[in-house]
Amino acid sequence: MSYIVLIAGFVFLIKGADLLVEGASSLAKRLGVSDLVIGMTIVALGTSLPELIVSVFAAAKGVTGIAIGNVIGSNIANILLVLGVAAVISPVIVARGTVRKEIPFCLLAALQVALLPNDRIIEGETHNILSRIDGFVLLSFLVLFLYYVFELARSSEAEMLDVPEFTTTVPRSLGRIALGLIGLTFGGQWVVRSATDIAHAFDVSDDIIGLTIVAIGTSLPELATSAVAAYRRNSDIAVGNIVGSNIFNVFLVLAVTAIIQPLPFSSTNNVDVGVMIGTTMLLLLFMFTGRVKYAIQRGEGVVFLLCYATYIGFLVYRS
Repeated sequence: MSYIVLIAGFVFLIKGADLLVEGASSLAKRLGVSDLVIGMTIVALGTSLPELIVSVFAAAKGVTGIAIGNVIGSNIANILLVLGVAAVISPVIVARGTVRKEIPFCLLAALQVALLPNDRIIEGETHNILSRIDGFVLLSFLVLFLYYVFELARSSEAEMLDVPEFTTTVPRSLGRIALGLIGLTFGGQWVVRSATDIAHAFDVSDDIIGLTIVAIGTSLPELATSAVAAYRRNSDIAVGNIVGSNIFNVFLVLAVTAIIQPLPFSSTNNVDVGVMIGTTMLLLLFMFTGRVKYAIQRGEGVVFLLCYATYIGFLVYRS
């Protein structure tokens, strides 16, 4: 029964995020908000809504392992699994700005997750924790990133934004927003509850479930979007979405979760953060290797998938 509830939770999460983005985008258009602002806020946030809702519910219920594992595992899956699948379908060409600015910013986000909670190593405290102050520090980085993205898009790349084309009536837009919020609420509760039950049934830690089942489930929208974009040879947008999602996961999802409930970090969490940093560095390295600069070739996509399979195998062994 827990597996059925888990699948239903993911369906409600993903559909709820879609409905909320569609309704909010349509309503914003009717209020005269530009496509640029909609794309940089509502649409960008939509890809991280499943992670945000799951982590917030998990933290509120005291299941901090799932809250942390969801963010770290999603960021690892986004690069190794999602971009790996996309590159195998078709070589992924990456925009110059993404390589030179956004991927390094993504690496900065990963490094912050390694730096901020390690109070035992840095300050000699008795335990590691991502505190509320750390959460506000992460939010400040999000403000800087949003400022950069707004300036970049306004100057040269606004046409690359993937903004919903339709505009519906105000009542329908509000209805979509309401249904989206309901779907996200129920979906988030079901995912956290069923994932916790599965962890207890198999006698594994909550963070292992968060790093695997929950992380992959909340990354399904990115996987579907990137696979379709790669198939249509529109892969530059796919990579931008993945990198942006990883940045939002740290600077928004992890930040908001820590502000609601400070998150204790264990030594095993640091191992996973190290994998996240190494994964991001590997992505940056692949931008300068191979026959084509700023691209992920099929062979490199296979390497990503093999690395992800190895990491999942390591988690199974660790559990």
